[in-house]
Amino acid sequence: MWLYRTSGDTDRHIVLFEYQPGRSGEYPKRFLGNFKGYLHTDGYAGYHTLSDVKVVGCWVHMRRKFEDAYKVAGFGTTAHEAIRRIGALFHLEDLWSGMPPDKRHEKRLEESKPLAVAFFVWLETLKVLPKSVLGGAVYYALSQRPWLMNFYLDGRTELSNNRAENAVRPFTIGRKNWLFCNSVKGARASSVVYSIIETAKANGLKPFEYLTFLFETIPNATTSQLDALLPWGELVPERCRMPVKKEVA
Repeated sequence: MWLYRTSGDTDRHIVLFEYQPGRSGEYPKRFLGNFKGYLHTDGYAGYHTLSDVKVVGCWVHMRRKFEDAYKVAGFGTTAHEAIRRIGALFHLEDLWSGMPPDKRHEKRLEESKPLAVAFFVWLETLKVLPKSVLGGAVYYALSQRPWLMNFYLDGRTELSNNRAENAVRPFTIGRKNWLFCNSVKGARASSVVYSIIETAKANGLKPFEYLTFLFETIPNATTSQLDALLPWGELVPERCRMPVKKEVA
């Protein structure tokens, strides 16, 4: 199951699941078509051959490798230092989260990028066993450096691919219950249902209420009304919306 979603820099969030029979890089190439822009991904090499696309690597995926090494080595080790350095980048992003993209881009180039460059220079000085957990983490980080550093090309990009990770998680957790559901038609139907549910959630809607609304409305809707039934459409009733959390003084 492949997942595509819009970035955080949009008012209308779209989450799309697509079933394909394998992991070939041809599938995202076919899906994205003539798309031009930034694409946040994990380290899968299949994305790196896409034309007119700037792949932005995920620093969380890379950090997990060092977290595995930290579990073996512990506090005060090289793995711990790597996690600390990466954490400094995320801390800065938290400080700048409310800034406009252009201003955030300036701050990143001034304060964050030098830390990232120093991190990779430091990794190159390390002497580690290639087949150790730490050695694997260092190799992965250095091999992913070109795409990880693409984060600094635009103020709208993000350090992690967590938006997509969070969107696909309900499916990956649920599939443990579907050991005997092996129909291709069922997989495609699931991709449609999950696309609707996760898009609804991403736009602040209650999935059950929204699905109920769609089932009740679509049979009698005209073609011209379909856009208004989308999660951000004017025909979506208030009962479908999540309550707004009030800030506690």
